[in-house]
Amino acid sequence: MQDQYSDIRPYHDDEVQRVIQRLTKAPTLQHALIKYRFPALPAWLRKSLLPLVGWYLRRRTAHIRTVDDFQHWLSPWVESLLQQSTDDIVVRGLEHLSPGKQYLWISNHKDIAMDPTLINYSLHQAGWPTSRIAIGDNLLGQPDVADIMRLNKSFVVKRSIANKREKLRELHKLSSYIRRSLEEGHSVWIAQREGRTKDGIDRTDTAVLKMLALNGRERGEDFTATMTAMCPVPVSIQYEWDPCDVQKARELVAREKSGHYQKSLDEDTRSILLGLTGAKGRIYVDFGHPLNTAELASADNMAQAIDLQLQQMCEILPVQYSALHALQQEFSLATDCACGAVDSATHEKLLRRLDGLEQPVRQRLLQTYAAPLLQKVAAENAGPQPSGHIE
Repeated sequence: MQDQYSDIRPYHDDEVQRVIQRLTKAPTLQHALIKYRFPALPAWLRKSLLPLVGWYLRRRTAHIRTVDDFQHWLSPWVESLLQQSTDDIVVRGLEHLSPGKQYLWISNHKDIAMDPTLINYSLHQAGWPTSRIAIGDNLLGQPDVADIMRLNKSFVVKRSIANKREKLRELHKLSSYIRRSLEEGHSVWIAQREGRTKDGIDRTDTAVLKMLALNGRERGEDFTATMTAMCPVPVSIQYEWDPCDVQKARELVAREKSGHYQKSLDEDTRSILLGLTGAKGRIYVDFGHPLNTAELASADNMAQAIDLQLQQMCEILPVQYSALHALQQEFSLATDCACGAVDSATHEKLLRRLDGLEQPVRQRLLQTYAAPLLQKVAAENAGPQPSGHIE
């Protein structure tokens, strides 16, 4: 029987060994590992280490037969990475959900690789099965990276297709694959929007929700029936410090000035590495409540319900007060908002981050850090809102 999802799905268990063998012989991966482990080593010496690295990889991965084997093998590295780059990880909300049920996790999107990593890390630590992960094909241009991601339960979202008819066909296939995954017992993670949030304001794109609902058309379902069957749950991921904050601020300023921004060839790769290894301070991962029938009446209703839960789960942190204070003092912005107490150590750290930045980039970075606090103040001033939770 033909596998209609073969070009987008994660690897199956019976494909794992073959892919692992290919990866252990890949010169690009060997070079990358040597450069990561020994950054100061001269190029000629790195080349001489390639056979040794290949042997080491084959020896360390010889036992891997399944996707679960691969994820267990990867787990200590992920834990070490998080220990080195975070001060604390707080996970909340899973106690209100069932580990035996499949969910469509829809989260805000701050970091390319760290967001889904944190979702699966949180699930793994709680003893839950890990999720399948939606990832854009723009990040999979390097075959070795694509192999590693698909070994790790990632499936491909084809974002780079220009032809409208072909793109619609691929969106139907993607929607069908996500529904099939859920029906086969796999939870799925997808971001609330295409591309990372760079201005600190999390908003759900209804285009993502309409794509998710495409699979229901062939079944004769309306939007509500389709989304109810997929059991969507909002998830909030919050980083105290964003390792890519300066790069994001510069991109936003460039877009404001010229209307566009041209990425360099390796920019996404550098963002992935910086996001993974950079210091993030405290991290909060909050799993929300399944959306109810009224919230799933339409894509607009659903987007509003997701955004409301994300806002309600948002943790107000000292850096946000510091950013607001700096905006008021340096740029006379948001002066109608009460700043509250400012932690001196946090404020000094923020000012060091701003050191040497051009004024527009400096202001943009401060606005991004202050955005969650300003949103909360605006919501409070607007009066009570429906909770979006089901009891």
